[in-house]
Amino acid sequence: MQEQSLQNKKAWEHRAYEFWHKRDGTPQEKASQIVANPIACLKKHSPYFENVAGKRVANLCGSNGRKAVPIALLGAEVTVFDISEENRRYALELAESANTTIEYIVTDIYEIDLQKYGGYFDLLYLEGGILHYFSDIDRFMSILFGLLKHGGTLILSDFHPLRKCIISQGDVDYFDRELRSGSVAYKDFFAEEEQSEFPDVSIRLYTLSEIINSVLSAGFQLQRFEEHRGWENENIPWEFTIVASNET
Repeated sequence: MQEQSLQNKKAWEHRAYEFWHKRDGTPQEKASQIVANPIACLKKHSPYFENVAGKRVANLCGSNGRKAVPIALLGAEVTVFDISEENRRYALELAESANTTIEYIVTDIYEIDLQKYGGYFDLLYLEGGILHYFSDIDRFMSILFGLLKHGGTLILSDFHPLRKCIISQGDVDYFDRELRSGSVAYKDFFAEEEQSEFPDVSIRLYTLSEIINSVLSAGFQLQRFEEHRGWENENIPWEFTIVASNET
């Protein structure tokens, strides 16, 4: 496992299970919410999962299973690839509480077994801000391309690269290509006196053109690109969604 991945694994295995309880409640509580309306849990991406029954879906960097479990309840065979054992623990308890099953593989995405999973999945789903954890985006996209069967679909949603620049009022360099340290996403959910104990993550920010060109260079055919407002309808580009296929 490369150095960046080791650093991010260390960070995401520090009290992550505790964090999910703080934010989402117990797996039993979260499961009751999901079971009540699985498709609604996929929010703006729900239209892509209306006919997912019987399909093989990979949820990469699938975190605590909050997306994998509703997709499984909709009838898909779901495999999560994620680097954190703490995330896995919550996700499997969540699936059990929702009376469904998911496969959860703790691994560095760079080290996914393509002998086993090459050309295996009908659909790949990535969301929630994950691209900055990978310093080699071209290698990352190549792996995604290899996981899809012919005619499969990639749904990739991430934070819009302009978001941090706008929020910081220009202090964040949009064209910064350096690998930098940053705080793990959930650090602020803990008491200030505890935050110094949290390991940093290692991140590399990308421009929008770098992301789109990497998708195309891997061999994907771009089908749709969408930009989304802020979570509270702020008038800034907060997230984006790319839909692409590997059909030539």
